[in-house]
Amino acid sequence: MAERKQGTMDRREVVADLIKGRGDALIVTGLGSTCYDFGTQDHPNTYYLWGGMGAAAMLGLGLALAQPSRRVVVVTGDGEMLMGFGAFATIGAKAPKNLSLVVIDNEHYSETGMQPTHIGRGVSLEGVAKACSFPSAQTIYSKDELAKAVPEIFGGKGLSFHDIKVSTKRYPMSIRLRDGAHIKNRFRENLLGAKAFD
Repeated sequence: MAERKQGTMDRREVVADLIKGRGDALIVTGLGSTCYDFGTQDHPNTYYLWGGMGAAAMLGLGLALAQPSRRVVVVTGDGEMLMGFGAFATIGAKAPKNLSLVVIDNEHYSETGMQPTHIGRGVSLEGVAKACSFPSAQTIYSKDELAKAVPEIFGGKGLSFHDIKVSTKRYPMSIRLRDGAHIKNRFRENLLGAKAFD
């Protein structure tokens, strides 16, 4: 049996590269580390889903269907996506052309003590995405592969999935904005305008 490749990229460097390519995309982050990662460079087009484990992909789907002219990018972790195989199936069946699903994959449950996830035991999120009819799905191990993927993530014309393999390096929690009502209202007003809620 061939030796499995391990993720070696730094998650904060990966997210910095994603942020550089975001343009006007609407971003939904999963709980925990992806919120901390994106919170280092806060943006009103980012919806932080602090504690709703398993909800990011479906929130992204709803947003993509409601805003078909905008690119929507969900960035979450492998632990959350392992909870969401039903989300994979629903998103694949709906096939929105303006949605990218990105997983920052360290093969561990970072928020609960770094227990290994099923990914290290042979589960392929790329394989799940392909089985759920995602027209584009890939696993990314290097900065060069990431650089080639960023244009599809943020500027693609179809549904895509990217599993980005990172190391297990952890960072301190960076909690700059954690008020759920404020996050929701800021995101909606930035997207639709304050007058939409008068």
